[in-house]
Amino acid sequence: MPGAYEGPTEATHRRDSPLKIHHLNCGSMRTIDTEEGSLPAVCHCLLVETDRDGLVLVESGIGTQDVARPEESLGPDFLGRAQPVLDLAETALHQVTALGFRPEEVRHVVLSHLDLDHAGGLPDFPWAKVHLSEAEHRAAMAAPGAHPEDRVRYRPAQWAHRPHWVTYAQPHGEAWFGFDAVRPLEGLDAEILLVPLGGHTRGHSAIAVADGDRRLLHCGDAYYFHHEIDPDHPRGHPGLDVLQQITEVDRPLRLGNHARLRELVRRHGDEVEVFSAHDPWELARYAGGAEGPGTTPS
Repeated sequence: MPGAYEGPTEATHRRDSPLKIHHLNCGSMRTIDTEEGSLPAVCHCLLVETDRDGLVLVESGIGTQDVARPEESLGPDFLGRAQPVLDLAETALHQVTALGFRPEEVRHVVLSHLDLDHAGGLPDFPWAKVHLSEAEHRAAMAAPGAHPEDRVRYRPAQWAHRPHWVTYAQPHGEAWFGFDAVRPLEGLDAEILLVPLGGHTRGHSAIAVADGDRRLLHCGDAYYFHHEIDPDHPRGHPGLDVLQQITEVDRPLRLGNHARLRELVRRHGDEVEVFSAHDPWELARYAGGAEGPGTTPS
């Protein structure tokens, strides 16, 4: 089992791909205790270097505005529940510059959904095009709705700068490894796709990134704990299971997607690397060390 995440990776994925992909933790949160050990939850983001499209940020984590004004930007409910560390050095903006890039080079941000710990970095890149599903955008802009979690998860302060939204309707799209209505992103030559994976929110998506002869599938909050998608011995985590039930909008859809992800891992685990937003053990796979770039430890 890999150890703790220790910062952005410099050479995580290269192979024959025209892309270079950095795995970032853009927001440490409360510790997850398991039989395998304890690690802080993370906000797993990707920074994708492309040949023609500049930098693409997949998820944006907790941003500088959240760190500076947490009560206003994140709200007391999330602060009490998630206990975020609020370290300015962990924000995407600071990690982009630490890797030697200018913030303006981030031209696109791709979001699985608009929960506050995924959209918090948007104000730090106000010029970027923000790609997400139409259903998710509609739900967030109409919040608070009937779901009691809407007031916690959707924070209008994070998009008060009026981002350049690029939304994608479903069910239009193509098939991808057994998933339907998959949409390529507009204005990008790089193969980055939105994969409908609902249940956590109304328009939740996974994000697929081509990496040479393999694919990365960032599942956002479709699941929280790596053992949930173990194809042979799936099991949850007591605390994380409760949190998923509190925040879900469609339990049958969410659990059905768990089954689909397990089948994806079973059938195509040699072609697709699957990971989620908050599992620190998954992020640690990409933190270098003995396993090397892009590999999954046994």
